[in-house]
Amino acid sequence: MINIKTKEEIELLKIAGEIVGDTHRYLKGFIKPGITTLELDKLAEEYIIKRGAIPSFKNYNGFPYSICTSVNDEVVHGMPSNRKLVSGDIISIDIGACYKGYHGDSAWTYPVGKISTEKEYLLKHTERSLYEGLAVIKDGVRVGDIGYAIEQYARKHKLGVVKELVGHGVGINLHEEPDIPNYGKQNTGHILKEGMVIAIEPMLNLGSPKVFILDDDWTIVTADTEPSAHFEHTVLIEKDGYLILTKR
Repeated sequence: MINIKTKEEIELLKIAGEIVGDTHRYLKGFIKPGITTLELDKLAEEYIIKRGAIPSFKNYNGFPYSICTSVNDEVVHGMPSNRKLVSGDIISIDIGACYKGYHGDSAWTYPVGKISTEKEYLLKHTERSLYEGLAVIKDGVRVGDIGYAIEQYARKHKLGVVKELVGHGVGINLHEEPDIPNYGKQNTGHILKEGMVIAIEPMLNLGSPKVFILDDDWTIVTADTEPSAHFEHTVLIEKDGYLILTKR
């Protein structure tokens, strides 16, 4: 069932989203060559707890860390480790925070030091595809309209659209209905209504859209080892548009 959030729920979701956005801002200053993804995980967990929330991802379906850290060809769900970032890497950091039972969820992909022009292109246009999808959102649009906008932009810029992974509703559960693919046909799918809260999250690859999961049963990587980027915001659907709850 797709839930319309009450005013009280929306206020709690706004706080959860603000904490997530602030955590991204906080971590950005530490994303430099030499830091480990496990150190980033610890920094994020401490910050989220300091803000009166708990990390949404920790122990979610058995995931043992507070954030997802996906480097280069890792698409999503990368597990923090003692791996040190090096100049030229890109890292997607996916953060969730639960405040008084309500979740915020946002991913962003960052350059580490100086990156290649190809990776700069990937980051620029994956981020832009997120805003292309957001631009169509308002009361009465359908899920397929969002996916169509993202897919058309990605295809125009010759980026591979990962189809196995989707956006989703957000609320008292981290993942709620409806699923929101990053591809689709216009005027198809669930009708979105004012008061719904959803996460839009394009995951685009520099090469093939094909992906597979590693033996850790979490990390999803590109099949051709080309880099991937991931950008995500949680938004509130309004009558004539949307409100980003996870502003950075």
